[in-house]
Amino acid sequence: MAPKFTPQQTRRYARHIILPQVGGAGQRRLLDSRVCIVGAGGLGSPVISYLAAAGVGTLVVIDNDSVEESNLQRQVIHGTADLGTPKVESVRRSVEAINPDIRVETHHTRLEESNAVGLLSGVDVVVDGSDNFPTRYLVNETTHQLGIPLVSGAMFRFEGQVTVFPQDGKPDSPCYRCLYPKPPAPGMVPSCAEAGILGCVPGVMGSIQATEVIKLLLGIGDSLVGRLLVYDALEMSFRTIQLGRDPACSVNGDNPSGKSAK
Repeated sequence: MAPKFTPQQTRRYARHIILPQVGGAGQRRLLDSRVCIVGAGGLGSPVISYLAAAGVGTLVVIDNDSVEESNLQRQVIHGTADLGTPKVESVRRSVEAINPDIRVETHHTRLEESNAVGLLSGVDVVVDGSDNFPTRYLVNETTHQLGIPLVSGAMFRFEGQVTVFPQDGKPDSPCYRCLYPKPPAPGMVPSCAEAGILGCVPGVMGSIQATEVIKLLLGIGDSLVGRLLVYDALEMSFRTIQLGRDPACSVNGDNPSGKSAK
């Protein structure tokens, strides 16, 4: 049976539906999908915007911050009128303006060990747009536990990186802890507030993250599983680094310890 769309949906998603790799069945799959975005900042802004525009039916957004003036240089889902507003509420309004088809589940809270499983359960893909190592390790550990694919991104000044961790338990599938066994020592990696970030870099990396999410949901193309895509805005270059599973990984190795060390 052919998927049913309202006349408005047929017009809105026409450019997807005519793609052989998507079609009506693929668009229906997007509308029926649930994606969790951890962080509604620089990376989360383009991810949420493009997933909403593409018709990913339910977006679960987790962020405990409010909109500040310094965010507006790069976090394009928020505007001047949103200053002082919880980012998740600003996101809700923006998504409603982009696409009324989309349901937004907001959680104005920090992701912690006590709530991670509950918040991340029941989604098809998790996107990590967080800006700190404890959250990145927690997202990795929880998605590995739940078997949910993780699209991971990070940025620094003029550079960014994206990869996909399938969290499928296969012998050759790496996780974030395989790539970075231990977090850097405190103070070794400055934050955006300390080091700066070119405002359009998160737009590039977040758009790539959104693309990887849609490919995973549709089961099309070659994902970034096993590959780290590194972008340099000053050189305007992309390079790919091959990744592998670390047998000694405390989360994904031959003898995982269960809880990853902080």
